[in-house]
Amino acid sequence: MHIHRRTLITVATGAVVAASLGLPAIARAADIKIGFLLKTMEEERYQRDKAVFIKKAEELGAEVIFDAANNDEQTQLAKFENMISKGAQVIVMQPVNTGTAGSMVSMANAEGVKVVGYDSMLVNGPLDAMVMQDSWAVGKLQGEAMVEWLKARNGGEVKGKVALIMGQPGDSNAIAMSSGALEIISANPGLELVAEQAHEGWSSEKAMATTENVLTKYANKVDAFICNNSGMARGVIAALNAQQLASADKVFVAGSDADLVNIQFVAQGKQAVEIWKKIEPLAETAATVAVDLAREPDKPAADVIKVDRMVNNGQVDVPTIVTPVVLVTKDNVEQTVIEGGFYTKEQVYGG
Repeated sequence: MHIHRRTLITVATGAVVAASLGLPAIARAADIKIGFLLKTMEEERYQRDKAVFIKKAEELGAEVIFDAANNDEQTQLAKFENMISKGAQVIVMQPVNTGTAGSMVSMANAEGVKVVGYDSMLVNGPLDAMVMQDSWAVGKLQGEAMVEWLKARNGGEVKGKVALIMGQPGDSNAIAMSSGALEIISANPGLELVAEQAHEGWSSEKAMATTENVLTKYANKVDAFICNNSGMARGVIAALNAQQLASADKVFVAGSDADLVNIQFVAQGKQAVEIWKKIEPLAETAATVAVDLAREPDKPAADVIKVDRMVNNGQVDVPTIVTPVVLVTKDNVEQTVIEGGFYTKEQVYGG
């Protein structure tokens, strides 16, 4: 009983101190609730996003309400509303549909809840802040790696048939990654773009079907596949494997997300490159931004966080923090994802 009384006295004292300093009640760490809403947990990488984000937020004294939307925008809306009803002061959201999620931000803001975009920039909504990797740079890295691969194979000449395997139709991340790759493709007149196909739900199976159709149409004479994520790259590899073409010596395949299977494919020589979008800085930064905004709810985000750039999303200039991306090849697997602690040597190579 005596311990319980001391605890109450401590809490009460903290409240008095906060009041005397003019701090809002929300500033006390124990009161901070942060929502973290991902579009899916189907991709391997999102287990890591979830774990890193929650760990960092809890270290900063916040409670995390986590959920995912199974790539369904109506499901995401319901879960978003639930986070507001549970008292989240800031929601960090990776939108299922970047074109329609703006209305959720408006709804949250009307309730005094701030929204931080995660990974995919939603458009036409009053987003408070954004934490993302440079998706355009991802596509550009993939395209540049393809050009070097073609030069090595063709005696310095950049020529060949290229298929662009895109993610969710209309998704801003898919559009940005694809635009980075398309810039490289259009700058090299010897390249022929034979497919530029979006895939609902970033589906590996649908990417596999697209690859099968393209290989059939061009009698297996397709030189490169640039994919917006790791899962679709696995679909491409599966289709190539059925034609005995799953080799980085025969066909260039680029993925993005650095899922373990894809990194193993790179190490084995089945896949040419992956893009390692470092999860730790992305998730940790997002958690830190969310907690900082919750602690200073009356200030604009640009006055609270250190901003890399302002990005216009069609409605507002969004204070944006950009985290790094890294090209992974067979030659640098150990120096990147292994030395970086993303995977162990045993995970990548077995044994």
